Amino acid sequence: MTVTRWRDAGRRFAGRRAVRRTASVLLVGIAALAGAWLGLAVGAHVSTAVGPAEIGMSLQPSWRGQTVLDVRPLGTLRFDSHQGPLQLQLSLNGIHTDIAQRLLESPRWAETLPGLIEADLQSGLRDLLVRAALWSVGGAIVVGLVVFRTWRRALLTGLTSLCGLVLAGALAAMTFNPASISEPRYTGLLTGVPSLIGNAQSIVNRFSEYQAQLAKLVTNVSQLYHAGSTLPVYSPDPNTLRVLHVSDIHLNPVAWSTIRSLMEQFQIDMIIDTGDIADHGTKAENKFVEEIGKLKVPYVYVRGNHDSMDTQRAIARQKNAVVLDGAVKNVDGLRIYGVGDPRFTPDKSVQVDSDPAALERLGRSHASRLVPPSVPKSTKTPSPATSKASGTEAAAAKLPVGVVAVHDPTIGRAFDGAVPLVLSGHVHERSTEMLPSGTRLMIQGSTGSAGLRGLEHDEPTPIQASVLYFDRTTQRLQAWDDVTLGGLGEQWVQIQRHLESNPGRTILPEPSSTPTPSGEKTTATATPVRG
Repeated sequence: MTVTRWRDAGRRFAGRRAVRRTASVLLVGIAALAGAWLGLAVGAHVSTAVGPAEIGMSLQPSWRGQTVLDVRPLGTLRFDSHQGPLQLQLSLNGIHTDIAQRLLESPRWAETLPGLIEADLQSGLRDLLVRAALWSVGGAIVVGLVVFRTWRRALLTGLTSLCGLVLAGALAAMTFNPASISEPRYTGLLTGVPSLIGNAQSIVNRFSEYQAQLAKLVTNVSQLYHAGSTLPVYSPDPNTLRVLHVSDIHLNPVAWSTIRSLMEQFQIDMIIDTGDIADHGTKAENKFVEEIGKLKVPYVYVRGNHDSMDTQRAIARQKNAVVLDGAVKNVDGLRIYGVGDPRFTPDKSVQVDSDPAALERLGRSHASRLVPPSVPKSTKTPSPATSKASGTEAAAAKLPVGVVAVHDPTIGRAFDGAVPLVLSGHVHERSTEMLPSGTRLMIQGSTGSAGLRGLEHDEPTPIQASVLYFDRTTQRLQAWDDVTLGGLGEQWVQIQRHLESNPGRTILPEPSSTPTPSGEKTTATATPVRG
């Protein structure tokens, strides 16, 4: 009996000892984490010369690893450069104008600047990592002394902090994405966007050249600060066509000032409006669309479900308007096909048929008339020679089109395989997707902040538009900038650049692209009618 008691007591003691040991390890880990955070916040920052710029560098704990470049007062650029719990923050502390001027005047600046910047950045990052390690270990030791009051535990806490920092650095190095510098997210003043983000065409042409992209970014910032109040706008490639995609204005006059600002800042060549410019489609609203005539670029429009035929005729009367409804038009070298929405819902009291299968059949009937503007000669098709000949004859009878504009994305998805790009709106929420046959569907948010509907939610609906960059020769999308402005009562702007990964991809029509008379199988999802 006595032996059994001793065994039970021994087990209880061993259990308590294991619990104490686990708690001790956890406490050391928490102290190391707290000390490392304290050390990074206090001392993990350096200032270094990067080319003509004086750059402040710091490491901060973060839930998502990224690099943030702070260019006040213009705003910030964010890059998804790496993963992990450490964020690299860069701030522009100043520009050495004499060095910047010499570099910009030198005929070989494009050759020498990338290597200079890379060497300066590597040197600054080495200094930053050493300081981060020293300060995080020092901070952990201080916290360890405060918590445990023994040097042994304090040194163990410092060692744990160093191990954690090494693991975080290794994760950042393994997930480093140099291509992220070509796709920054900009938040700040709208007037600073073109100068900071740069020329979309040049970014596409040199996407794989990380050093050159980095040099371009630093040069843009240098030129921006050197010019002062006269902010430079990039010199566009002559072969680049810049199109502003807007949608769902809903009688909001703020949309016109936004469109004018974007036209000026991005040097827009053309505007495509994918519908719902009105709210109820009444004749009293026709005065609103007269602002289109004051814009100095072509305004391509397709009817939305809130636009009446009277709205469409009022827009057609504007001298620069191009109204498309089952027709194709060559506008500034870009062949655009448009389909007006078949429904008219001036308010929620009007019930219409929004059967997704019917909308998809409508889209497919129009898609059967179209073909991409050109097929590369090197494209191989698995069909026999006779099939090739018949396919060529069929393609010759179709309309070559680079872009399709519709209001409802349910109709837009039916054009998969017929064109490279489909633009739509309707849902008041921006998104983009690559359809199975290679067609990209871009759904625009509301450029009019959803009108009065934008006040129905806890947060005002943002104002959204996109700048699309096309190659005039191929009529293919190269890149686009998503522009988002704060809604009613908010004053902020965010720009997100995207690059088309394969602009020259082959667009292959699906076998099921021709609608069947009956029994058609479809997986389409209804897009709710916005009232």
